[in-house]
Amino acid sequence: MPKINGNEIRPGNVLEHNGGLWAAVKVDHVKPGKGGAFAQVELRNLRNGSKLNERFRSADKVERVRLEQKDQQFLYENDGMLVFMDTETYEQVEVPAELLGDRRPFLQDGMTIVVEFYEAEALNATVPQKVTCQIVETEPVVKGQTAANSFKPAILDNGVKIMVPPFVGQDEMIVVNTETMEYSERA
Repeated sequence: MPKINGNEIRPGNVLEHNGGLWAAVKVDHVKPGKGGAFAQVELRNLRNGSKLNERFRSADKVERVRLEQKDQQFLYENDGMLVFMDTETYEQVEVPAELLGDRRPFLQDGMTIVVEFYEAEALNATVPQKVTCQIVETEPVVKGQTAANSFKPAILDNGVKIMVPPFVGQDEMIVVNTETMEYSERA
């Protein structure tokens, strides 16, 4: 694995540190008036989710890990485990449902997502940035209500509550941004 200097760490990098795999969440480069410069790095453990703040000087060497990204198709959920199939080899892999966090409701049957692997271990999974959902409950459309910043609450077919513009009605299909959990556009 390639070693990088402490000042080369960037957000999103995966590092092997203290015997575990850590993702760099935030990196601040600090140059104090006295002493050498260092990088203050907030790390998140990819296996258990714990956080750690660590200082790396430019002379410190850390192992940078490359995760292999594979497209996986969602098949079904079984006892808190999500079962995916590799679209090339047709091998099935089980991933804990908590790996998706609050994005879990947006996972739909047959959806292709990206799963990141370290050797044979699945460490991270991401749903597509935009997902089409149906509104099952919202207030009726009011004619003439076209104020730019007025939004109303809506419940989607997956149970998630979001804010939608006033012109969107019940049973309409909309596109939701899964990163910001906000309305994007009509489908």
